[in-house]
Amino acid sequence: MKLRVFVPLKPGVLDPQGEAIRHALGALGFAGVNGVRQGKVIELDLAEDDPAAAEAEARRMCEALLANTVIESYSVESA
Repeated sequence: MKLRVFVPLKPGVLDPQGEAIRHALGALGFAGVNGVRQGKVIELDLAEDDPAAAEAEARRMCEALLANTVIESYSVESA
């Protein structure tokens, strides 16, 4: 089963990479970009066939390794 994990920074956490992207977009002539938040997308291909079990396993992976839950949140969806 294929799943996609989205890992953005939590609201209020400073995002220097997002700010650098926003600045670079302005320098390239893209006016009106007021903010950019940068995150990660992780695609998993699991052997599990049961959707609920696969999602639960992906969430355990996020808690253990894929997301720093102090500063990042995560969501899991079917790919």
